[in-house]
Amino acid sequence: MLNIFTLVNGRLFQEEIESLEELSRFKPIWVDLESPTLEEKRWVKQYYGLSIPEDAMDEDIEESARFYEEDNGDLHIRSDFLLAGGNDDEPRTVRVAFVLNLLNDSAKSHGVLFSIHDEDVPVFRLLRLRARRAPGLIEDAKEVLLKLFDADAEYSADTLEGIYDDLEKVSKQVLSGEVTDTLAGEALEAIARQEDLNGRIRRNMMDTRRAVSFMMRSRMLTAEQFEEARQILRDIESLDSHTAFLFDKINFLMDAIVGFININQNKIIKIFSVASVALLPPTLIASIYGMNFQFMPELTQRWGYPFSLGLMVASALGPMLYFRKRGWLR
Repeated sequence: MLNIFTLVNGRLFQEEIESLEELSRFKPIWVDLESPTLEEKRWVKQYYGLSIPEDAMDEDIEESARFYEEDNGDLHIRSDFLLAGGNDDEPRTVRVAFVLNLLNDSAKSHGVLFSIHDEDVPVFRLLRLRARRAPGLIEDAKEVLLKLFDADAEYSADTLEGIYDDLEKVSKQVLSGEVTDTLAGEALEAIARQEDLNGRIRRNMMDTRRAVSFMMRSRMLTAEQFEEARQILRDIESLDSHTAFLFDKINFLMDAIVGFININQNKIIKIFSVASVALLPPTLIASIYGMNFQFMPELTQRWGYPFSLGLMVASALGPMLYFRKRGWLR
């Protein structure tokens, strides 16, 4: 899918391109390619003179090759954007390749941001919605890229708030004191999911920090844009402390749940321990009566068997009553 975005009266408008001829009707500041076909790549190369790298969305690209500037002045940035996922979807990141063309002498390709990705990104939808409603929010292609990173930081902050809410629910269940093995398993699953999501947010923020720092070092930003980039970095630094706190909270809940699991297991072991101690006297009596005497007492006496069985029951009840009095059977 090939979408272009133009500025009209300070607002960002989206147009979906279905032919090469349609590109000549617009002067975009942002060209977005979502899962582009070979034909769409050919249109971009033919009209804008941009060859999309084959490794644009590779996951195994070297970290040092994710931010660089070509000889013609094009800036290449590979950045990851977070997808928090729903109840059934696992959280993941989407690799997006940006090419910022600023120094091309051709009027039709001057100041254009190209973005290439395999699937729709929530941050992109958020920026499109804001730029459509708020006039003057975006002025050029560099502003689009900065606003995307700003929206990425805000999306991560919203996701962190969701983690807070989910962990609060788990905390109420765990700290209620009634933690069964089933509830403990569900709580551990929820905590593991939030820990994975929190780690992805931290990694995503590190990647965004590197991308914004690269833009600041390239000296392509205006004074206002440079200050905006510094504000994005400050927002990211504030999120780092939140992720660290969440890691501590997750570890606390994990230790608490494991402690309750150990308590439940100890209760089971205590039952077996009490039962084994209580059955020792009956076992001793049965052993004595089962010895190979010349004249077996239970056979020579009329009430031999009832007496031996009653003695075994009485010897078992004594320890059980003592254990109950001490509260060991609760």
